[in-house]
Parts: sequence; structure tokens; C-alpha cells
Amino acid sequence: MIIGPKYKIARRLGAPIFEKTQTQKYALHLERKGKKRGFSKAKSEYGLQLNEKQKARFTYGLSERQFSNYVRKALEKKGVNASATIFEFLEMRLDNIIYRLGFSGTRMGARQIVSHGHITVNGKRVNTPSRNVREGDKIEIRPSSKLKPLFANLDERIKNITVPGWIKFDTTNKVSEIQGKPMYVQNENMFDLNTVIEFYSR
Repeated sequence: MIIGPKYKIARRLGAPIFEKTQTQKYALHLERKGKKRGFSKAKSEYGLQLNEKQKARFTYGLSERQFSNYVRKALEKKGVNASATIFEFLEMRLDNIIYRLGFSGTRMGARQIVSHGHITVNGKRVNTPSRNVREGDKIEIRPSSKLKPLFANLDERIKNITVPGWIKFDTTNKVSEIQGKPMYVQNENMFDLNTVIEFYSR
């Protein structure tokens, strides 16, 4: 998905939603622009809802169609918390798992790793970044891909990575297992999925 100028989008949305904008360089860029809080102009209720939707969508690098499909599926489920379900859909995408493990510094890079067939799930080669993993799934780098330049210095890269508690990760063998589900905590994210639901429920 072609996103566009990331600094400009992040500044407009008022949140460092891209990995590129979660740096000191971006903080200095904001300071120079004098827009640390994004737009100073007050937004309408619709504008605020749209803003939250865009923050969530761009965070995971999804097209409008992909993102709206996740929302629709969550809203169709009976007896569940829609916000938590959307978050689960997003976090349990295979490309997001690869990003969370530190195999790539960006979700876009993680998507390429998967699409090029470098990852296996339960021993089988997978090339679908949008695949949703399940509890019990084992994810690892394909044996023939481990020596590729793409994974050079991987030990150094993952040293400071904090893997979510619902993923068990053997850093020595680079094997991970899904042992639970992500929990949506509104204040721990840069977007509000409850507001996103309001946007799609208009």
C-alpha cells in the first residue's frame, strides 16, 4: 500500500504512527514546524472520529478496504467487545507478529519478509502477510532463509525488543509460539478503537 509522505501524515494526525516518526529526528522536525500537537484548529466530531480511524489504519499499514473489513467482522460478532476484537484481528496478523518479534524494524518490512516466503507457520511456508495466526501456532524463519543477508545481525537487532506477553519467543532458535491473545488497553495505544467504531456506525 502506497502511504505517502509519512512526516506530513503523522503531523496531520497528531501522532507518531509510523516507525519513521518514532525518532528524535521526527521530534526535532515537529519542533521546527511548531506543531507538537498536530492541528491547532478544533475538529468536528466527525473529524475526530476520522482522525482516530486513520491513526489505527496507518499504524498497521492497511488499505481502507482491509481495515473496514476487520471492523465489519468485529461488529458482526455477537456477545464480544468489538474494540478488543478489532485489536485482536490487527495484532494477530502474521506481518505484525514478525514486526513484534523484531525480525524487521517496520511493518512494511515485515510484510515483505512474509510475502517473499521467508517465514513458516507450524513448519509450512507461508507468503500471506494478512494471515491471522491462532493460539498454538509456531512461527519461525524458514531454514533456507536464515543465512540470507536480510537476517544478518538479527541477534543484535532483537536484543532490545520487548515481545508481547502473549507470544513466547525462543531468541536462540528464533522460534515463537502464540500462547494467548492481545488485550486492547485504550490508553496504551495511539488510537481509540471505540471512536473508530463510532465512525463506522454513523
